[in-house]
Amino acid sequence: MTLSEMDDYPIHQVSEVIRHVGTSDRNFYDRYYFNCHGDMRGDDPDPWLIVGLGVYPNLGVVDGFAVVRRGDDHIVVRASKALGDNRNDLSIGPLKVQVLEGLQRLRISLEPGHGDVSFDLVFDAAGPAVLEPRHFQRQLERVTFDTMRFVQSGAWTGALTVDGVDFDVQPDTWRGNRDRSWGVRPVGEAEPPGRRAADSGASSFFWIYAVMRFDEFAIVVVVQELRTGERIMGDAKRVWNDPAREPEWLGRVEHEIEFVSGTREPARATLRFVKPDGTITRVECEPQVANYIGFGTGYGLEQDWRHGMWQGDEKVEALRNKISELDPTMKMFCPVDHYSTFTCTVGGDVFTGDGLFEFAVIGPHDQYGFADYLATAP
Repeated sequence: MTLSEMDDYPIHQVSEVIRHVGTSDRNFYDRYYFNCHGDMRGDDPDPWLIVGLGVYPNLGVVDGFAVVRRGDDHIVVRASKALGDNRNDLSIGPLKVQVLEGLQRLRISLEPGHGDVSFDLVFDAAGPAVLEPRHFQRQLERVTFDTMRFVQSGAWTGALTVDGVDFDVQPDTWRGNRDRSWGVRPVGEAEPPGRRAADSGASSFFWIYAVMRFDEFAIVVVVQELRTGERIMGDAKRVWNDPAREPEWLGRVEHEIEFVSGTREPARATLRFVKPDGTITRVECEPQVANYIGFGTGYGLEQDWRHGMWQGDEKVEALRNKISELDPTMKMFCPVDHYSTFTCTVGGDVFTGDGLFEFAVIGPHDQYGFADYLATAP
């Protein structure tokens, strides 16, 4: 049993050193997610950058990725290494996350020389971090999801280079959100499904995760449904930039998605949040640029690189694809992060903003007429 510098802080939750978590479940994880965007409108939008870093204590692995969408280019740098004793070391080769001020300022960096992207960026929160509902799902007797997550919107400062083009990232025009999640979810090498392979009802996955940034507040929405529309989780909150104001629950989430013909990608979406007293908040979503985060980053589309999979003591890879050449069928089997614009109507007030609309409908879904895994919109 080995100590680290973190063991000198009074933060223990179980009778173990910090490097050992309170469960032996192989699927325990602890992860960071960030996105960063500038001016995404017009014929030549700025890059749409997404970065993730995850720690998998019971697999002995830490890994991360950076993925950029720019025009027709899908650029990935991914890195993995053996997890060491020090949980305060959030670096994997050229990729690094630093907590400069908890719940307020974080730094992400990717050194040059590893593919066609590099950056050194600082995230400053625009408002408080807000906890989402606990995500719990059981398939037969196995707990497949038991996670917590908080989310926060903010602005970016620093430098980003893509294909030799330098972008001066300034907080008046470069925004985004970040989240932290931890708990149990499927990670690492795929496990034999056993009897769960026959439980087809649990394999459908409908998902909306939206983080909308307006001038004085953000709206955070999360929805997971089964094929029938039965909710695994659902929540919508307005989070004020002013930390003295409590987050406001907006009501039950209802959704109407219009799809791009021949696909399962959203052309636009309408979200309604309905309170018991009949108050309705309505949001119109217009997706602008899609980042196909499932390709090359570890979310499960490729069997040789999955989050938490053992890749050796240290491994760094760079990948590049054309969006126009991505397999359209595989696009349907992982959430897609859409930079989107939003119009929010509350009573007689109208607000405009932008941010993240993450969406997936995998498998059958009755409301939208998808009878099987390969069905697409007419």
